Amino acid sequence: MFDLTFTVDAQDTTTPLTLAIDHMVIAGWTGRDPVARDKHIAELQEMGIAPPASTPIYYRASARRLTQEDSIECTGGDSSGEVEFVLIGWQGRIFVGCGSDHTDRKVEAYNVTVSKQMCDKPIASTLWELEEVIGHWDRMILRSYATIKGERVLYQEGALDAMLPVTDLIARGFDGGKFPDGCAMFGGTFAAKGGIRPAERFDFELEDPVLKRTIRHGYDVVTLPVRG
Repeated sequence: MFDLTFTVDAQDTTTPLTLAIDHMVIAGWTGRDPVARDKHIAELQEMGIAPPASTPIYYRASARRLTQEDSIECTGGDSSGEVEFVLIGWQGRIFVGCGSDHTDRKVEAYNVTVSKQMCDKPIASTLWELEEVIGHWDRMILRSYATIKGERVLYQEGALDAMLPVTDLIARGFDGGKFPDGCAMFGGTFAAKGGIRPAERFDFELEDPVLKRTIRHGYDVVTLPVRG
């Protein structure tokens, strides 16, 4: 277990909140539309990554891979980010944030579960209460930008109506359909525009067009050399 400090944005006020996180779940293939879901599966198969055993699927990863830093270090040049909403449980409440499931694609082709352990998972420091956004959940938008060879391009974009409802995602993944305290769960992603590829910087956001606010974060990717 370890602590991360966030700012809870409740529209008219902001409150600092330190949360104890003891486990992390990466939910994959959470698309509501089977055509879009299968497109993402095909995208990964082109890279030699086997299709999932089930959809959705829930991978476990070390909670200490979560980071709020503005840079991460990755071994080799085969990793890339993925924008996702993040749920965090605390004292019976659920908060919504935004993160990047940064993943080593070369290792992913060997074993998806192992690949989830290879890279830090950047997460924004702002959270919203789920109850404030659940009524317009499907209208919220995930978006990411990749800086590749100095050029910043739109990398991913989509509304949450393309993903399984958050209540379904929780019900399928946790005993009794109850989201546990101390859990951080990444909720799935969209296909990359132009295909999955590495970048020297990754920026991501979750936009709430109804309450007119956005959670943002970005990080540089420091590539470490592979020796022998």
